Amino acid sequence: MGNDNAFAELQRRGFIQQVTDPEALQHLMTDEKVVFYVGIDPTADSLHAGHLVAIMGMAHMQRFGHRPIAILGGGTAMVGDPSGKTEMRKMLTRQQIQSNGEKIKQQLSRFLQFGEDQALLIDNYEWLGNINYIEFLRDIGRHFSVNRMLTFETYKRRMETGLSFLEFNYQLLQAFDFLKLYELHGCRLQMGGDDQWANILAGTDLIRRVKSVDAYGLTFPLLTTATGTKMGKTEKGAVWLDAEKTSPYEYYQYWVNADDRDVQKFLSFFTVLPMDEIDAVAELQGADLNTAKTILAFETTKLNHGQEKAEKALSAAMAAFGGREIPKDLLPSSSIPRGKSKAAEDHIPSANIKRSVLRQQPKLIDLLNDLGMAKSKGEARRLVQQGGVYVNDKRVADVDFNLAENLIENGKIVLRMGKKRYLQLVVV
Repeated sequence: MGNDNAFAELQRRGFIQQVTDPEALQHLMTDEKVVFYVGIDPTADSLHAGHLVAIMGMAHMQRFGHRPIAILGGGTAMVGDPSGKTEMRKMLTRQQIQSNGEKIKQQLSRFLQFGEDQALLIDNYEWLGNINYIEFLRDIGRHFSVNRMLTFETYKRRMETGLSFLEFNYQLLQAFDFLKLYELHGCRLQMGGDDQWANILAGTDLIRRVKSVDAYGLTFPLLTTATGTKMGKTEKGAVWLDAEKTSPYEYYQYWVNADDRDVQKFLSFFTVLPMDEIDAVAELQGADLNTAKTILAFETTKLNHGQEKAEKALSAAMAAFGGREIPKDLLPSSSIPRGKSKAAEDHIPSANIKRSVLRQQPKLIDLLNDLGMAKSKGEARRLVQQGGVYVNDKRVADVDFNLAENLIENGKIVLRMGKKRYLQLVVV
């Protein structure tokens, strides 16, 4: 795919919140192969769905012929970015950061093509780890105005709760990253979440002052769902890209349960399906919109976990909730199976229970709590009282309901909470 329409593609998909010089950047992206970077602090051993806007922004840019650099902030993670935070981050050891970085590399490689003249993955500890502080202050610090820094919203907010000098340095370090990437790789564009706007501006300004070259910044919107919750958050916590933390089936369920109002937006941001097809989703309602959600869930799961695991998650969902045939003319570029897919119960989440435990007739609300289906016994009790708990698809009305051997069907007991959450208790 040529690199002539990358800016327009990002704009059409909704990725652009702020740009330093839109017209100049659009010309640059049309005329040249642009080297750009996005920074990711490896403060956990997995990325989560909240990172996907930045990751997909990079992926779309690469599809149009531009070169991504993913910066693992091994150096900056040892300081902590105050952006969007009301308190200091927990300090990490170098060993923790390196371990997290290795896992993040594997996750990014599902979305980006790495290799010669392709995407790069660089740890900024390479140049920040042995920095000479006196030289850094003399060569870099002199270009920064404290008065100007204090006008940025990030620092104004932190001034109220206490801003450490450690965090005050963060903007200088991130700007220095941009300068080093320009020197080493000809990087002219930094992209990131809109809470990074001040840091990105600092980098473009530093490059202009030190190198007399125009560099650019572009920020992505900070997405929330239609219900107002933070992107990638559920009642159970973060939706992780790591299959050990969030299984492919749970990942699929996160997307298939999207609010109706978010479906078109999520297809634009989190899949590579053509926008002409996605625009048509705006007209869908009812069952057709639910089918579009199925394709959204399938495509997002495929990008993160691969086609095979996406198909297994689809089959498991059909076994749990009933299947629907996917029309050939709905988002036709999707690789989702179009015929009547075979439902596969063995991919529904399961847990083992000993027959000897069942003989003791455990209380259902205790089990719902122990298995993590309810946050507490009180919540489990309320769900039963509200008619939202089912055993083998029969509603449970009694808060003192006990499980027993006579409930075993085909070697298992199926628990359901609400319309969406299933768990198979496999009797062993």
